[in-house]
Amino acid sequence: MEVTMATIRRVFTLRLPDEVFDQIGRLASKDRRSMTNYIEVILRNHLAEVERREQEAAGSGAHTE
Repeated sequence: MEVTMATIRRVFTLRLPDEVFDQIGRLASKDRRSMTNYIEVILRNHLAEVERREQEAAGSGAHTE
């Protein structure tokens, strides 16, 4: 039997305007995800995109902020 360690997750409060909260809820439902999981997925995707752009910029010699 394989034993795996649980992923450590931090818990924090996030304050959102009602319209943003409602929009995330609608989009999460369309993806059949919880709001928490949906937020995690879109944040991971965004962070991966930022990292990809930074690597491209570093490879081209361009400096972006």
